[in-house]
Amino acid sequence: MDLQLASFSDLDQISTIEKETNEYPWSSNNFKSSMEAGNSSIVLKNKKNILGYAFFSVIGTDSHLLNITVSKNYQGRGYGKKILEKVLFQSKVLGATIVFLEVRISNYRAIDFYEKFGFKRDAIRYNYYDGSPKEDALLMSKQGL
Repeated sequence: MDLQLASFSDLDQISTIEKETNEYPWSSNNFKSSMEAGNSSIVLKNKKNILGYAFFSVIGTDSHLLNITVSKNYQGRGYGKKILEKVLFQSKVLGATIVFLEVRISNYRAIDFYEKFGFKRDAIRYNYYDGSPKEDALLMSKQGL
């Protein structure tokens, strides 16, 4: 396994994983725009195959986890943990002292995952996610990287 910076050549595999794991996935253009805007992105690779990825943005002392996903075929093996640990480390290296994220209020598995890393529940953002009906987001943060 190798954690490395994502490149534009990774976008096809990233988009495929995103579509298989998310009911309302980011588009290929969302990922491309995120990279072009200078957001940080990492991939976990097994030779040529991407197993998971994360996109995050560090501005000043704030880091915002934008997207983190592990391919369905590789979930439950600790790869999400490896990716999130790298995001937290890189955020700290880039000067962040706090990481923020939003997660669907119904995504209990992800909420539990983040809480194991010390993320706290901060607030609810009502009708944040698309869908029918729209879904609320749980805002979470982790301080003291």
